[in-house]
Amino acid sequence: MNGPTGLRRFVTEPPAPAGSASAPAAPPGQQGPGPVTEEPTGGSGGSPPRTSTGRRPSGPRGVAPPDQQEKCEFCATGIPAGHGHVADLEQSSLMCACRACYLLFCHGQAARGRYRSVPDRYLADPARPMTAAEWDMLQIPVGLALFLRSPAGQVTGFYPSPAGATECRLDLAAWDRLAADHPLLAAMAPDVEAALICRTEGRVEHFLVPIDTCYELAGRMRLYWRGFDGGEQARQSIAEFLDRVRSLAREY
Repeated sequence: MNGPTGLRRFVTEPPAPAGSASAPAAPPGQQGPGPVTEEPTGGSGGSPPRTSTGRRPSGPRGVAPPDQQEKCEFCATGIPAGHGHVADLEQSSLMCACRACYLLFCHGQAARGRYRSVPDRYLADPARPMTAAEWDMLQIPVGLALFLRSPAGQVTGFYPSPAGATECRLDLAAWDRLAADHPLLAAMAPDVEAALICRTEGRVEHFLVPIDTCYELAGRMRLYWRGFDGGEQARQSIAEFLDRVRSLAREY
């Protein structure tokens, strides 16, 4: 399929205006900027990315505002909080779906491959911890990054920033060496799952997460980031996000 791949498919708002910060400073205990070329792929507004109809997937499975009932974007059936999402690979968007419609697109050949259900699995691999030296091989300028794979096998790295999701130039040879030692990194389904790697003081954690969780992380940054270092609210939001990912992750 031609066109954008990975998270770039789903973060489609206009780029940040000139003068906007494009790369957040690393939180305390994490490495600072390195020799990386960045390319903003999201907008600069104060709200999370939206689905094709303007709704915001606000959590791993989507949470509607208390005064507004979500509806399935395929059949218009009312759906509760905790519903699933379907990726529209042609329109570069996520769609809210009832359970029946979600199950229709669990197979890659449904609708000629245009729609694909976003898996709800969160995985961790504590038996194969990643070292700081391994993380340094990727030369990511901050301590939190997402990695996505296209159907052709191309891996792209992103990190959350005030501009949305910012692409970073990835050393593919270094990624291949890392994935050989950490098979969870190679287990992500193309377009709908991502590898999340987080470096904090004393450890490096890595997870497999759904693509809608990447939406949420990018949205948190755009909503809460203030100034150059993000501010306390943004740091607290990231900490809460990571705590939930840890609580949902099963052992790989």
